Amino acid sequence: MEIRSVKGSDYYAISPLINEWWGGRPMSDMLPKLFFEHFTNTSFIAEKEGEIVGFLIGILSQSQPDEAYIHFVGVHPEYRRNDIGRQLYNQFFDVVNQNGRNVVRCVTSPVNKSSIAYHTKMGFEMEEGDTFIDGISVHSDYDGPNQDRVLFIKQLSMN
Repeated sequence: MEIRSVKGSDYYAISPLINEWWGGRPMSDMLPKLFFEHFTNTSFIAEKEGEIVGFLIGILSQSQPDEAYIHFVGVHPEYRRNDIGRQLYNQFFDVVNQNGRNVVRCVTSPVNKSSIAYHTKMGFEMEEGDTFIDGISVHSDYDGPNQDRVLFIKQLSMN
C-alpha cells in the first residue's frame, strides 16, 4: 500500500465513493473539491494496486497556530481493520508535528458509533459537551439546529 498527497483530480474518484462507503448516508456534500486543491500538503490518499482504499483530508488551522483539524476520513469497507486509517492518521500527525503544531481536533456525529470508537482508540479525548445522547457527551446544535456533534481533541508529543 502507498500513501501519497491528494491532488485535485482525486476529488472525482473519491466523491462518488463517499455515500457508498458511509452505508448510503448522504455525506459527499461535506467534502467539496476545494479541499483537494487547497489542502494537498495535509491530505492523503491510501492506494493499493492503483485503487483508492482510504483518504484523510486535514488542515492546519489558520486561526489557532498550534492546532490542526481532520475534516474527513474514509476507508473502503472491504479494507477496514487493515491499519489503513492508522497509517493515514500517523502521516497527518507527522505533518502536523513538522509544522510545529501539537493539537489535533476532529468532529463526528453522535450516530457514528464506529467513528467515536475509532477516535477513542486512536487516543483522542471527547471534549465535554452540553448534553448527552446515548451516554455520549455532545455539543447540541453544533452545526445548526438538530446537528449535534461529538468533538475530539488529541495532544501530540512534539518530535
